[in-house]
Amino acid sequence: MSAEPRINDRIRVPEVRLVGPNGEQVGIVPIAKALEIARESDLDLVEVAPTARPPVARLMDYGKFKYESAMKAREARKNQAHTVIKEIKLRPKIDPHDYETKKGHVVRFLKAGDKVKVTIMFRGREQSRPELGYRLLQRLADDVEELGFVESRPKQDGRNMIMVIGPHKKKTARGQEAETTA
Repeated sequence: MSAEPRINDRIRVPEVRLVGPNGEQVGIVPIAKALEIARESDLDLVEVAPTARPPVARLMDYGKFKYESAMKAREARKNQAHTVIKEIKLRPKIDPHDYETKKGHVVRFLKAGDKVKVTIMFRGREQSRPELGYRLLQRLADDVEELGFVESRPKQDGRNMIMVIGPHKKKTARGQEAETTA
């Protein structure tokens, strides 16, 4: 069964509870009379509650109704937040300068309002020392504490250790840009 409501001649019940174009109750009428009223007023007969007994049908301009509901759905999609997850990969034996560079990327992503997935890749013997990776992730979380919070604690996933950092709920750079243009 489709999500579209049945309209006009597709309504196959003997009688319907008819609702007028302005929302007023007309009453329970035979389907033939309801279709005749719809043709006279140059509107469509739309089944709005097919499971009711008797089904509820309304007089409306169906094309206009469909267009307006599509516009509402489009507006709702436009206003919803899009969460983007950026990923940074580190190694347990990272150089201090490289760490600062990676930390700068994390800071930039968090300021933009994106989540950051930090992955530490272990190779060879490094796999026997997961505490090195855990300490590195804790250090990174402490360094970016004012911009974001740890959404999922560090956890081992095979050869990798993963942690997700999300931005704080205060206004992000994107939110401020949208506010200044409005």
